[in-house]
Amino acid sequence: MQGAPMTSSVMKQGHTPETPRWGLDRIPYETIDMARLSGREDLLYMVAGASFVEIASDLYTSNLIEYFEGDAPVVEWLGQHWQHEEVRHGHALKGYVQHAWPDFDWEAAYASFFAEYSKLCTVDEFERTRGLEMVARCVVETGTATFYHALSEQADEPVLAGIAARISAEEVGHYKHFYRYFRQYRETEQPGRMRVFGAIRRRVMEARNSDAECALWHAYATQHGAQASKAGFKTLCNRLGKDLRRHYPISMAAKMTLKPLNLPASLSNVIQGPLARASVWLMR
Repeated sequence: MQGAPMTSSVMKQGHTPETPRWGLDRIPYETIDMARLSGREDLLYMVAGASFVEIASDLYTSNLIEYFEGDAPVVEWLGQHWQHEEVRHGHALKGYVQHAWPDFDWEAAYASFFAEYSKLCTVDEFERTRGLEMVARCVVETGTATFYHALSEQADEPVLAGIAARISAEEVGHYKHFYRYFRQYRETEQPGRMRVFGAIRRRVMEARNSDAECALWHAYATQHGAQASKAGFKTLCNRLGKDLRRHYPISMAAKMTLKPLNLPASLSNVIQGPLARASVWLMR
């Protein structure tokens, strides 16, 4: 497994010394505490939406492999490790949705999402150089790692909290791989901090129009059918963002985002504050 070591939050939420360990390949869905999900439609949208994006990473991986063709170690890791783990995340979340909200038509919602997403996901979206694309990958992994960290704290249902914490740990592991590949490309491309910052900025701004919003819309539209409206969806997104911000690991996000800039420690510490505030703005 390419993910990071199991964290203390995973141990706290997933099992105790008296109960068996479990992982993303063996999730105890039968132990879901349904009472804790009563009235938590917010979790349905977040978990279903996340499952759509993760499972659709099959398409995204194909585009990445095409972009990095010729770099055997990167292509091998993307195809044999990263893709497998991303899709596994999606199926873990899909399984949770189907057990916790059996009336939600996951298959129909995913089909409508993928019909739109597949038109948007193209190689043209990538950065101009491979090194800068690795920077963009670091930003994306920062977003996913911190989202699942926040979800693990927001969810008071133990199985969901455990799934989210485990996924967050693996996303941190993915970040480390992309960062290592960026450092290798940096030796030959020598992009300079301004170009690296440009890649970070572009990817951060794109987060305001993210795949996640597309996925949330299709989860919401499927759940509400003819009653779904753009106004209602906007209200939902505002509420979800507000709830998630209470648990968002701002310092973690700032440190991971800044790392590719390779700033002196003193300057990095100064910038982390404004960047943390920007992270909160992005969550609106």
